[in-house]
Amino acid sequence: MSTPEADHSRDPCPIVIINDFGGAFTMGAIGGSIWHGIKGFRNSPYGERRIGALSAIKARAPVVGGNFGVWGGLFSFYDCSIKAIRKREDAWNAILAGFCVGGSLAVRGGRKHMLNSAITCAIFLGILEGVGMMFQRYMAYANKPVAMPAPDAPATLGA
Repeated sequence: MSTPEADHSRDPCPIVIINDFGGAFTMGAIGGSIWHGIKGFRNSPYGERRIGALSAIKARAPVVGGNFGVWGGLFSFYDCSIKAIRKREDAWNAILAGFCVGGSLAVRGGRKHMLNSAITCAIFLGILEGVGMMFQRYMAYANKPVAMPAPDAPATLGA
C-alpha cells in the first residue's frame, strides 16, 4: 500500500502547510465566486441581475475561500504531523489527517458531532485515496511496456 519512494517534488512540511492553505483559499474563492455569482444573478430582480451577482460574490466568495483555506491548512498540518510521527508516506496518513480535520472543525458541536464529522471526513478521504490508487494501477497497467516479438527463424532454401 505504501509508495515505493517518497514524493520529493513537494516543498518541506512547514512550507507545504502555508502553500496548501493558499491553494485551498484560492480554489474556494474561485468556486465561491462562480457559485454565489450564479446564485446572486438568479435571485435578483430582472434589471439588477449583474449588480446582484457582484454583490453576492463580494459578500460570500471570501467566506467560502476562507473555509476552504482553513480546511486545506489544517489538513496539511495534520498530514505533516502524522508523517513525522509515523515516518511513512502512505494512504493512511491522509485518512488519519482527514479524521483529525473533521473532528477539529466540528469541535464546537460537541463530542457526538465531532466524532461523526471525523468519521465522515476519514471515509471521504479513504474513498479519494482508494480511487487514486486504482487510477494509478490502471495507468501503470495501461502504460506497461510491450516486449518486442522474437524474430522469425530464417527460411531455409530447398526444404
